[in-house]
Amino acid sequence: MRLGVLDVGSNTVHLLVVDAHHGAHPWPAYSEKAELRLAERIGSDGELTKAGADALCEAAAKAHDSAANYKTEDFLAFATSAVRDASNSAKVLRRVREETGVELQVLSGEAEAIMTFLAVRRWFGWSAGRLLVLDIGGGSLEIAGGINEEPDLAMSLPLGAGRLTRERLKVDRMADEAPDADRVEALMEHVDKKIATVAAKLTDAGFDRPVCTSKTFRTLARLAGAAPSAAGPRVRRTMTRRGLAQVLSFIRHIPASKLAAMEGVSTGRAHQILAGAVVAESAMRQLDIDEIDLCPWALREGVILRRLDVLESA
Repeated sequence: MRLGVLDVGSNTVHLLVVDAHHGAHPWPAYSEKAELRLAERIGSDGELTKAGADALCEAAAKAHDSAANYKTEDFLAFATSAVRDASNSAKVLRRVREETGVELQVLSGEAEAIMTFLAVRRWFGWSAGRLLVLDIGGGSLEIAGGINEEPDLAMSLPLGAGRLTRERLKVDRMADEAPDADRVEALMEHVDKKIATVAAKLTDAGFDRPVCTSKTFRTLARLAGAAPSAAGPRVRRTMTRRGLAQVLSFIRHIPASKLAAMEGVSTGRAHQILAGAVVAESAMRQLDIDEIDLCPWALREGVILRRLDVLESA
């Protein structure tokens, strides 16, 4: 079947159309993205602004039309932390539904962790043993671990790269100065305290293979020397704690405008890479991870796989 999945994230709205059936590899047929930065359109009152809601409706309508043009037989749409955290999310979701016909489902942080874990398990298979999966998004850090397709532990912490950049580092997208050193130190302390609240539970559970997903981890791994995206998704990519620490010590002194010019760094997300590096380094250190594998599948693929499972059992 042909399935369309619309992912409304903190930074981008991404439509992915895949050809798949239960038990088969989902093959991408079409992809389109719109960079809306919804998390940056949350006003001081906690609401998604009218401009943000307008942009979301426009992107959802376009994605819905594109999915129809590609003759999708099923269409799923979900939203993560940016919409989840907005105090007017119910109103925004209703407006999107009424104006575009798109029924956006808001995923909890725990649900994100569970779906991402499923994708990673299917990618690496049973031989990977007990998995520990880390996913740094725009608004939150998702962590899941377990031996089965359903994780034994699934949790979400408000440590997204975008959130921390806005709230803690206060860095603009194309800043010409390096982040304030005191703010960086304060951010490191804040992240360490947050991750410490769950680190003992995760290390006590034990794991055989640590894995990471997300654009943030891919960028950090590329800066640490991993293969570029052009090498394809099946090339093994890893990142060591030492390599990450070197990246962190370097980029904390680099303005976002200069980071954006580096190979593998997205212009739109360059200012968020430092916050992401702080979270990744703290997690690897406190969970005693020396080396971590990157998985090309993440939340979207997990949603697709779960949907195929449901259709098969119906």
